[in-house]
Amino acid sequence: MSTPGPSVTRWEYLTAPLLIHNTKAILDNFGRDGWELVSVTSGMSSEQLVAWFKRPVQSG
Repeated sequence: MSTPGPSVTRWEYLTAPLLIHNTKAILDNFGRDGWELVSVTSGMSSEQLVAWFKRPVQSG
């Protein structure tokens, strides 16, 4: 009889525009919804940023 291996975490991902003048409020809002910030990259122009988030997939 084999024992089950460790469970594998499944992730879902989200990208969202990040407004420079309201960064903290935007990140706090996503954090309250369980999203973890993974990275911030530049958008189509130097004024735009894109935030990349992840969170575990809810089973059920």
